Amino acid sequence: MKKHYFFKILLLMIPVSAILLMSASAGRNGSYSGSPGDGGNTCTQCHSGGSFNASLALQTEVPPEGYELGATYSLNVEITSTSNSKHGFQITAEKVSDGTKIGTFIADGSSNQLKNGGTHVTHTATGNSQKIWNFNWKAPTTDVGEIKFYVAGLAGNGGGTGGDQVVTTASSTFNVLGLSEAKRLNFRMYPNPALERVTIQLPSGSEIAEVKFYDNIGRLALTQQITKIKNEISVNNLSRGVYVIKVLSDNKIGSEKFIKQ
Repeated sequence: MKKHYFFKILLLMIPVSAILLMSASAGRNGSYSGSPGDGGNTCTQCHSGGSFNASLALQTEVPPEGYELGATYSLNVEITSTSNSKHGFQITAEKVSDGTKIGTFIADGSSNQLKNGGTHVTHTATGNSQKIWNFNWKAPTTDVGEIKFYVAGLAGNGGGTGGDQVVTTASSTFNVLGLSEAKRLNFRMYPNPALERVTIQLPSGSEIAEVKFYDNIGRLALTQQITKIKNEISVNNLSRGVYVIKVLSDNKIGSEKFIKQ
């Protein structure tokens, strides 16, 4: 009789376990980004024990000098690992001071989806077969102070929750772009996109400037000093992609997106 009872329980556990595994492979509800607002929780509560040399990268179009109120920016999460099975992620955006969820995520519904009322983005069942996910984030319409993005990623072995590796990363800190017109430098840049050289035309009254190129994750990629006459910059050594150019002159600052072909 006891054996028969145990066998019934075992049969019941099979579909329950299958449902749990399928829900995880399609992205789970709950907060597992590793952020302070999520209590530092990640997928390690269920997934652990694996070693795939995994690393996680977050790229964002949010300029290093700050985001515009109500503007929409593209984000890119990429996980690198030796696993050829399943991968996943979860991301959120928070106010640094208290962990409040900030902004609005926009998922494509195909490879990634919204969770927890839209405060998080995670992979879908289709998206867990890839290692790169692209989606958007819309900035708040009021100044909330410093914000950060937090991401947790998973490299799985495709066979349950054991033997999987979890990694985390976070963005730099972003503030709202709050330059007054008196402090804004209005420059011209051409051509854009560019392959070899780009010209920066300074406004009247500005004779010398420092030009800085930042990549999508806010790293400084190139610094060049220009004058009103010598205003060409070689971009041959930059990798292809999207950059933010910051031009500083006479205590003024201007920025613009630049595409390196």
